[in-house]
Amino acid sequence: RAAAARAAAGAPGAKPITVTLPDGNTKPGVAFETTPLAIAAGISKQLAGRVCVARVTYAPDVKVDAALQTVEFEDDDQADGGDVDRAMLWDLARPLEGDCGLELLGFDTPEGKMVFWHSSAHLLGAALEQKYGAKLSIGPPVEGGFYYDAYMGADTIPDSEFKELQQSVTKMCNAKHKFERLALTKAELLEMFSYNPFKTAIIQNKVPDGAMTTAYRSGPIIDLCMGPHVPDSGRVKAFEVLRASSAYWLGKAENDSLQRVYGVAFPDKKEMTKWKKLMAEAAKRDHRKVGLQQKLFFFDPLSPGSAFFEPHGARIYNGLVSFIRDQYWLREYTEVVTPNVYNFDLWHTSGHALHYKDDMFCFEVEGQEFGMKPMNCPGHCLMFKHDVRSWRDLPMRYADFGVLHRNELSGALSGLTRVRRFQQDDGHIFCRDDQIETEVKGALDFMKYVYGVFGMSYKLELSTRPAKALGDPKLWVRAEAALASAMDDFAGKGGWRVNPGDGAFYGPKIDIKVMDALERVHQCATIQLDFQLPIRFDLKYRAADDAATKDGDKKDEAAPDVKRPIIIHRAMLGSVERMFAVLTEHWGGKWPFWISPRQALVVPVGPAHVDYARRVRQEIRAAGFYVDCDDSGHTLPKKVRNGQLAQYNFILVVGDAEAEAHAVSVRTRQNVVEGTMPVDEFIKRCVELKTSKAQDPPPPEPPAAAEKNGKKK
Repeated sequence: RAAAARAAAGAPGAKPITVTLPDGNTKPGVAFETTPLAIAAGISKQLAGRVCVARVTYAPDVKVDAALQTVEFEDDDQADGGDVDRAMLWDLARPLEGDCGLELLGFDTPEGKMVFWHSSAHLLGAALEQKYGAKLSIGPPVEGGFYYDAYMGADTIPDSEFKELQQSVTKMCNAKHKFERLALTKAELLEMFSYNPFKTAIIQNKVPDGAMTTAYRSGPIIDLCMGPHVPDSGRVKAFEVLRASSAYWLGKAENDSLQRVYGVAFPDKKEMTKWKKLMAEAAKRDHRKVGLQQKLFFFDPLSPGSAFFEPHGARIYNGLVSFIRDQYWLREYTEVVTPNVYNFDLWHTSGHALHYKDDMFCFEVEGQEFGMKPMNCPGHCLMFKHDVRSWRDLPMRYADFGVLHRNELSGALSGLTRVRRFQQDDGHIFCRDDQIETEVKGALDFMKYVYGVFGMSYKLELSTRPAKALGDPKLWVRAEAALASAMDDFAGKGGWRVNPGDGAFYGPKIDIKVMDALERVHQCATIQLDFQLPIRFDLKYRAADDAATKDGDKKDEAAPDVKRPIIIHRAMLGSVERMFAVLTEHWGGKWPFWISPRQALVVPVGPAHVDYARRVRQEIRAAGFYVDCDDSGHTLPKKVRNGQLAQYNFILVVGDAEAEAHAVSVRTRQNVVEGTMPVDEFIKRCVELKTSKAQDPPPPEPPAAAEKNGKKK
């Protein structure tokens, strides 16, 4: 009622406005009357039906009504950085408030998908309230869908009741309930949610006294939420409850136990059908399942969250490290080795003691607090500071495969994708600000090569200055411009997108989203600029003549010829463990030859050929390849089939003819028989496959083609 009364009081400053679309075309409108949905409908009815949310960038002179601004519910203890990118996600049904740029985002965009799933989570929450009388806590969108945490006392939700929840949501979707945005005071919210201790805790802790924030009403549910949401529940055409599990309020074991119900939804039933097929394939490729089948790794409760890589798994792990290490040499990185344990004074200097301590393993040594490193950057800062540096030394590219430990909650651990012990292909580039663009281009080229070898596509996003940014705004502007220029050169104008206000508090970053064979998005590689660690560690380098006063920088009175470097954090694989999992599922356990832990299997036709098979194995192994010999008593077809199921890239059958010619009969794991080949020619082929990083062994050229191309037989 209070929100309705405020809305009835009339909108302030209704006046003509101009709405600019991404293609430069403009549309007329009226402030506080024209909505993004109306603009979409004016373009086409189909567009209005597809779009999920708007992204609005207001002109500098437009002041969004403070009473309608939402409250940031996420913890962030950093200082306010002042003006930032004015783009914001905006409800399609919420009237625009001034001259602005307008983007209409559908389900095919990351923002549109997250908003769609967020709205779907509200519908799931409504079903939980209706069926169980559950007290709702939080219901966010996540990668792959959404969930809602709800308190149900000692009750749980069995799989047999998922269908009823789905039917309840379907009824709400068919009713096409509008998502109505309500601006409310803290007092009004506390009264509205007085029955729910979880919502009142959020309101008390996150909404400042005297501030207003929002709730959304859609049919039977009113939920505390910043939004935005889709216009109505009818946009959800396909909905499914996936699973239910236990979770703790705020992730702490001492708090109430909640039921976490996961779901997924789509604006089209065909997309749900496609998703189910992909999920069925994903279940077959699950890295935990493949890891056990191929004896690659396992976990033990005596060291939770820390993988034991068996010999074949270690081959892949070390192969990934060697792959990156070879590129380090070519790209002139300097590999370093740093300690695993540091006095906590280091973490106080870096800022991690304040913001990251709960995620660290800490202990006391001789009366002083120490911690195991969760990242390498502070140690690299100590290395940079250890010696006097000159502008001629820059850029300095440190690389480190040091072991890292993070104290993840036991309930959050998940195979190799969420662990406590891991390694990263961690790199930190110390450079001058005039070197940012060149170094970023180099990092992007590195990334392109790596994911090209993996056969994975990618998308680039530039995350710009957030509201809580630290540092000189002018430096942010220069850095963002350098990143944008590098991305234009690398991907072309329009080949990347801006993610406004989503940079880290210490600098802008390039988010690299890679797509696997199952069309799933992973964020593994990263390129981030950091202005703050050089300040915290008082890092300096001796500048060239007059360099300390270029670009508007102020001279340091005590050291007029000294400047601070900028740090570029970059990783290509990210966590080696996580990339191991991603690639296992991307390739489905069918490892390309260059990284395969089982590259060839020599199979003797009978007992009389075992000695020759063993000699062939020794030859191939001496050339540096992973090869085994099946000298068991199984039949020949059984040996070949076992080799194919074990994902050996090549099965090499040897009998009388092969022994006489010092050759092997080659067939692939796809059961393609390639014929007889001299052993030395097969080894040359292996060398070529390993060097070229081919996705899968192509058959050799027939002799006629080889002669035509000028190759020797």
